[in-house]
Amino acid sequence: MSNRLEDLEIYTLSEAFADEIWFIVATWDYFTKDTVGKQLTRSADSISANIAEGFGRYHHKENKNFCYFSRGSVIETKSWIKKSNTRSLITDD
Repeated sequence: MSNRLEDLEIYTLSEAFADEIWFIVATWDYFTKDTVGKQLTRSADSISANIAEGFGRYHHKENKNFCYFSRGSVIETKSWIKKSNTRSLITDD
């Protein structure tokens, strides 16, 4: 088992995903960024942040709890992506 957070594939994938969301939202107008954009960006950033915080905990049970929080952020992000698509802010791609 690695001692480095960056060696966890799920962490690096979630960081890349959050960055992709950031760069998409950055192109939106002020109103859209201030409403949907902030929520979407925060939930996407929260995925990797919770993985990182759990990784830094000393006890397995604490790490597991942060994995659950991260999973919740995934579901929340999916909801914001669906809203963004419905409101024609993003495409299916």
